[in-house]
Amino acid sequence: MVSFAIRRLIQTIPVVFLTTVLIFLLLHLVPGDPAEAIAGPDATPAEIQTVRHELGIDQPLPVQYVLWIGRLVHGDFGQSYVNQLPVRDLILQRIPATLELTIGAILLEMLIAIPTGILAATHRRGLADWIISSFNALVLAIPNFWFAILAILLFALALAWLPPGGYLALQTNLLLGLKFLILPAATLALSHAAVLSRYVKASLLDVLHQDYVRTARAKGLSERVIVQRHVLRNALVPVATILGLQFGRMLGGVVIIEAVFAWPGIGSLLLDSIESRDYTVVQGTLLLFLIVFMVVNFLTDLAYGFIDPRIRLADGGQRS
Repeated sequence: MVSFAIRRLIQTIPVVFLTTVLIFLLLHLVPGDPAEAIAGPDATPAEIQTVRHELGIDQPLPVQYVLWIGRLVHGDFGQSYVNQLPVRDLILQRIPATLELTIGAILLEMLIAIPTGILAATHRRGLADWIISSFNALVLAIPNFWFAILAILLFALALAWLPPGGYLALQTNLLLGLKFLILPAATLALSHAAVLSRYVKASLLDVLHQDYVRTARAKGLSERVIVQRHVLRNALVPVATILGLQFGRMLGGVVIIEAVFAWPGIGSLLLDSIESRDYTVVQGTLLLFLIVFMVVNFLTDLAYGFIDPRIRLADGGQRS
């Protein structure tokens, strides 16, 4: 298992390097000059050039990239062009809100997807399967932000059950914080739950037709016992991979959901920074998304190998 983990870790290094290059180049190809935005509309060319020099963006791109990577190695994400605060501090202020939203969405996704996927697989072509499949198709056909607007209109404005937006840390007031969390987390989780439910159903159906399952049925075991003891463990292997990939997709969805619900997380920080052309903050937040996505994928690979040892053995690993 250790050698399996080391190989997976080594394989991520070139991916991280290429992605940092891509992030850096794309941001510098975006139209607009942050020096002009900072200096103001009435600044002279000389004043704009002075700001460019102070920011270090008057140097060649390779030099800027090397300096940026050098600072990153020492844990320095740079300084915000707009408010002159360290990017790391700005990100650390927003991480708790985004973590609460993402973790809440993942928990809701699993609570919705796994039971509905199991129910649809064990009642294939029945009424439950038809209802669940139709609902999943409907959810996938509607964008997240549209669900967010409908949820605000129904649960916040019409019924007045939940607040329409805003944020309160759970450690400050658990019950009130949950009220603020429910709508954005449910909206973020819904479309991902529909996808995961389909994968759970497909994975279970594949395992349910294996020979050892037919043998268990021939021995007289009930369907519930067969699913719980013999089917779920093998069916979880592809589901674990999908969960890892969906976590990365959630990071992208967080940007829109945080904007709709005025949630003060990393996503709203990224949008504000793009609007103000604060490139160092944009680079820092995108790099954070990259790091989190790579870590989740790495842990998913480890979980994949742990659930099914044949995977790490087939990859050339040794049992440890």
